[in-house]
Amino acid sequence: MKVILGLGNPGKEYEHTRHNVGWWLVDHLAERWGLDGWKKDGQAKVVQGTLAGMKEPVRLVKPLTYMNLSGGVLVQYARRPFWAPATDLLVLVDEVAIPVGSWRLRAEGGAGGHNGLKSVQQTLGTQQYPRLRIGIGDPARAPGGPLSDYVLGAVGKRDSEAIRALFPVLTDAVEAWVRGGMGPALDVQSRASPR
Repeated sequence: MKVILGLGNPGKEYEHTRHNVGWWLVDHLAERWGLDGWKKDGQAKVVQGTLAGMKEPVRLVKPLTYMNLSGGVLVQYARRPFWAPATDLLVLVDEVAIPVGSWRLRAEGGAGGHNGLKSVQQTLGTQQYPRLRIGIGDPARAPGGPLSDYVLGAVGKRDSEAIRALFPVLTDAVEAWVRGGMGPALDVQSRASPR
């Protein structure tokens, strides 16, 4: 089973924040792929289905814990025989080090100070899992205040539009990953990158 984990915080007050763009993309994927019937599964909301022409199911996961505990929802998958984070997990996450309107796909790497990724790595005991990092911009644009104020702040209209404008190519990259792994997904990224 392929698992796509969208990082975010539960609750209406966080719905439109920068930290929840992973949830935005998971919701978009569910709609695009015609998956409905979200249900509670432990400490997460999940929806599952199979893409056209595929036998292996894909499960979209939104943790119902706060960001710094979101990796805990992966325990049930990590215990499954033949399930490997390096090939069966894709994490969708916000990234302050990437400008709004940009994105990066990586096969592995550190948490880069992101508490959600730290939790995932602590749960899995490895940094070897793919992540799609969605740019939420530079907190230096917001004068003063800690980083948490920036990532938990509401996304402005222009930034929201720029992030959502990425969803078609991000959907292509995620679907390429589901169908063929990191190679095809990185090909989508390469074709989408400005030359």
